[in-house]
Amino acid sequence: MANPFSKGWKYLMQSLDTKIEENADPHVQIQQATEAARKQHQQISESAARVIGNRNQLEMKLNRLQQDADKLSNNARTAIQQADKATAEGDQAKATELNQTAEIFASQLVSVEQQLEETKQLYAGAEEAARQAQQQQQQSAARLEDQMAQINQLRTQIDQAKMQEATANSMQQMDGLVQNDDVPTFDSVREKIEQRYARALGSQELVENSVQGRMVEIESAGNDMRATSRLEEIRAQLNAENGANALEQGEAQGELER
Repeated sequence: MANPFSKGWKYLMQSLDTKIEENADPHVQIQQATEAARKQHQQISESAARVIGNRNQLEMKLNRLQQDADKLSNNARTAIQQADKATAEGDQAKATELNQTAEIFASQLVSVEQQLEETKQLYAGAEEAARQAQQQQQQSAARLEDQMAQINQLRTQIDQAKMQEATANSMQQMDGLVQNDDVPTFDSVREKIEQRYARALGSQELVENSVQGRMVEIESAGNDMRATSRLEEIRAQLNAENGANALEQGEAQGELER
């Protein structure tokens, strides 16, 4: 039976990994992916270099063994020729010695030729491995170049996405300011004022059309009539006073003339 604690711990770690992945900076993730791609290409290149280096080393060994074989073959041939000459000259001791020397050269030549054959077989395999390694390295280089192009495109898309997100956030903030219920808008204030003004006009209209309104109007008209009558009385008094004053002045002037 599975351990519940272990199972819960795995779920928790997966959840944390998911949260970290969601909140990770895309630029950081792209940089990490770039470094990983370059590191992988570097490893492939280093491996290819080792394989090619092994082929080159076998090639140098092959050339050296071939030179050794040629030298031993020439030495053995020379020794045989000199032995034959010594035999022809009747110097058997020298001929025997030269024949022994030729045998030593021949023995060494057999050993070198055996190594040469083994090295040729190894070189054939190393050459094929080097060809494949070089092909893989070229493919890795092309893949890395393509990845770098995609990474640059991703960087551009991330920058564009951030700009669009910033624009969207600004628009949302603007919408939030317009739709804030705590602050009255111009339209709401205007509507309230128009409602209040309309109600006031309606009340005034009701008052004017009511009986009390007509009574007030009649009373106002009566007051206006009394005011007009009183004004006429005052004007008549002034005219009378003016006439009296003029009469007195005329009598006084007549007495002075007499």
